[in-house]
Amino acid sequence: MIHIFVSVFHLSSAAVTSSCNPQGDFNLPVFMTSGDFTIGGIFPLHYRVELPPTDYIKRPLAAQCRGFDPRAFRWALTMTLAVEEINNRKDLLPNHNLAYSIFDSCATPVTAQKAVLAVLNGQDVVQSFICSGASPLLGLIGESGSSQSIVVSRTLEPFRIPMISYFSTCSCLSDRKQFPTFFRVVPSDDYQVKAIAQLLKRFGWTWIGVVTEDHDYGRFALQGLKREIENTNICLAYHEMIPKDYTQEQVMRILKVMKESTAKVVVVFSGEGEFYPFLREFVTQNITGIQWIASEAWVTASILAETYPFLDGTLGFAVRQGHIPGFQDYLKTVTPDRYPSNPQVKELWEALYGCSPSTSSLNSHLPSCTGKELLRQEHSAYMNTSSPRVAYNVYKAVYAFAHSLHNLIHCKPGNGPFENVSCANLNNVFPWQVKLQHYLQEISFSVSGEEVNFDVKGDSIPSYDLINWQRHASGDIQFVKVGLYDGAQQTGSELVIEEQAIMWSNQQKKVPMSVCSNSCTPGFRKAVRRGQPLCCFDCVPCDIGKISNQTDSIDCLSCPEDYWSNVNGTICVPKAVEFLSHDAMGITLTVIAVVGAFLTVTVLVIFLYNRGTPIVRVNNSELSFFILLSLTLCFLCALVFIGEPTSWSCMLRHTAFSITFSLCISCILGKTLVVLAAFTATRPGSNIMKWLGPTQQRIIIFCCTLVQVVICTAWLTISPPFPYRNTKYQQSKIILDCSVGSDLAFWCVLGYIGLLACVCFFLAFLARKLPGNFNEAKYITFSMLIFCAVWLAFVPAYVSSPGKFTTAVEIFAILASSFGLLFCLFTPKCYIILLKPEKNTNVERERTRPGFYFVFCVRQSSCEGLPLYFRFVFVYLIKVWFKCSPVPASFPNYELCYNDNCKLQLGYLENFVLNNMVHSKVFGHVTHM
Repeated sequence: MIHIFVSVFHLSSAAVTSSCNPQGDFNLPVFMTSGDFTIGGIFPLHYRVELPPTDYIKRPLAAQCRGFDPRAFRWALTMTLAVEEINNRKDLLPNHNLAYSIFDSCATPVTAQKAVLAVLNGQDVVQSFICSGASPLLGLIGESGSSQSIVVSRTLEPFRIPMISYFSTCSCLSDRKQFPTFFRVVPSDDYQVKAIAQLLKRFGWTWIGVVTEDHDYGRFALQGLKREIENTNICLAYHEMIPKDYTQEQVMRILKVMKESTAKVVVVFSGEGEFYPFLREFVTQNITGIQWIASEAWVTASILAETYPFLDGTLGFAVRQGHIPGFQDYLKTVTPDRYPSNPQVKELWEALYGCSPSTSSLNSHLPSCTGKELLRQEHSAYMNTSSPRVAYNVYKAVYAFAHSLHNLIHCKPGNGPFENVSCANLNNVFPWQVKLQHYLQEISFSVSGEEVNFDVKGDSIPSYDLINWQRHASGDIQFVKVGLYDGAQQTGSELVIEEQAIMWSNQQKKVPMSVCSNSCTPGFRKAVRRGQPLCCFDCVPCDIGKISNQTDSIDCLSCPEDYWSNVNGTICVPKAVEFLSHDAMGITLTVIAVVGAFLTVTVLVIFLYNRGTPIVRVNNSELSFFILLSLTLCFLCALVFIGEPTSWSCMLRHTAFSITFSLCISCILGKTLVVLAAFTATRPGSNIMKWLGPTQQRIIIFCCTLVQVVICTAWLTISPPFPYRNTKYQQSKIILDCSVGSDLAFWCVLGYIGLLACVCFFLAFLARKLPGNFNEAKYITFSMLIFCAVWLAFVPAYVSSPGKFTTAVEIFAILASSFGLLFCLFTPKCYIILLKPEKNTNVERERTRPGFYFVFCVRQSSCEGLPLYFRFVFVYLIKVWFKCSPVPASFPNYELCYNDNCKLQLGYLENFVLNNMVHSKVFGHVTHM
């Protein structure tokens, strides 16, 4: 149709016959004047169209516009007021008059296209002016709906006729390739959806429903909103589209979805014409608790606010308001009395007063009235001029055309936009000749204190008022400004809201909730439910060692290595540093160690005090003193394990205990070797005891201890123990302990001590049946058995014990083995010394000797100067090793019992004893064993 029309547009009047007629009926303009420059206007004076039935047999009737909109009629009157105001000014378009031609679009694209074609046709369609020439239309103001503006702009574009929209916000219209002649004084939806997205985030509405009209405006607005909330936590519970061809069945399906959804916030991108019948069905469904978010297309629709009280509390962004001087007074002049032949004025009266000022009205069933009734303030849909918004945009659009024409007229040759920088020919004014679009792009003027200009896309400065529908006690509804959005501000500072001024829907006093899942408090994270939007989730507690310190955390943050999560999982707190300190356990072990050292020192004092008694001397007092000294050090080295580990304490604790225990076991091993060697000589007179004298014993002890010293020295040199903060074993604590440095060295130290203990145990076990009063083998055997059992149990306990208990186990092993050695070796002797002193004599030792069969007295000549106890011999040796009865009494100089089987053996024994007593005195050391 457009291409056919373009061809017709360029036909000259001489080439057309008088039979050329318009194809179809064109609606007459609502308002029209004549002047030097004509601008058109298209307004949705009706908000719906009733399509006639079609049987496809005969030509269908024309669509009928229904639902008169006083608000849109006020917009149209704003254009007439602005033109008249400009024509009365002397500083703007002097000596020139603006003319206008205003048509009704009925809020549908098809009717809008019909209206723009009517504007292009000229003033008198009855005389077929289309065939003789075109209307001198220079520009057009329209339309409110984006879908209508798209159709109108594409129709005007071939003729280079610019249009300025006062209410079309679709972002698609910013595309200069598709709409090169389109301008608008209302912000693009790109900014509106940004404002709505920030509003949703501001109040925590993460679960929303969206209802749109089935036009480009609704589709592009939805796309923009999805784009804005894509990387946020806001989700769409549903998206429903009000059908173009309105049917109750489709609307009921949408309402069912809204009723069943848990979303309590609904964003509506629709014109009031499409939304009005939808709300009529909404009332019947008893759907409550909805917080409506209005687009700028209906946020100031008084007819909706007055008709549907459940919309109270609606929030939405409206275009910025302005001031139109004398506007209310001008509206009062538009009456049926002044415009008797204007059908739209009659419809206005019918809508405001419910009466017909003419009997020829379509609603002839209404009561008649004079048409001179006074307009009152309660007619807010029409008379509300306190804060004009869309009407103010119309006002600015008219002035934009006026200023561009003014600049065109006052163009100076040499500065024009045409070839050779010439200016337009005012005698032949057509839009494609005057390049009015160029002047529109360049204008910058002020209206009511506001700067008006266009960017390269034809858009104006993005700015909105946040409007809240509030119903007062009187029942009046007011559109209260509770905030603003300024797209020119820095990111994050665009939206400003006065929350205390907002009146919520359903008379709620706090912000309504609209979430699929309640927010996860700090300490929890969101776990998305499978198959559901991201806004639907479960709250899962953070794992141990992780925290979330924000609401609705997507993931929990791991605490640093030295920190741990608190009980609530909200903050990281320093980990408890655990080591064997002087707490209850540490103090207990300290007391035990001190008591053990005290007992050992006490025994040492007792032995020193009684060092001359047989029980001390017969058991080799020198080795006993060494053992008691080393045991004291063993008890005291346990104290090094208690307290915070340091570099010195870590090196000292392991080396000290290993060396002291090696010294102790070496002394015991020396005792065991001497006893076993003395009593296992293969024949009397053997010189084996020459190799186990006091010097040799000291060498054995020194060498056995030196091996451990060498191991410890190598350990400290190559890989010494050091303080270690163990954060892996027990994640909630830092276990401060001593790392052994070299595991091999550590187990070598313990292994060497175990080797000495095993050898000592084996030798003592062999000598366990020697005479009791002269032999400690049975006590050494039992002490080594306890020692080995303790340290064998230590290995698994040490490996498996957590934290400070590892150190406690090691201390326990040291103390237990030390007490075992102390009690087993020295308790019997202390018992005799302290409680049975009468047994600590030579006579008692002789009398109570087990297995004593006879006693022989050493000859005085051979025994002079020797202690008395050297005169006694273990006759039990005869019974056990020589397996004979006592010798005969006739043996020279001896009082002996007679037995023929033992003469030779006793001779050997005599020589062995006497030789050793006189020459080497080894026997004394043997009996000390």
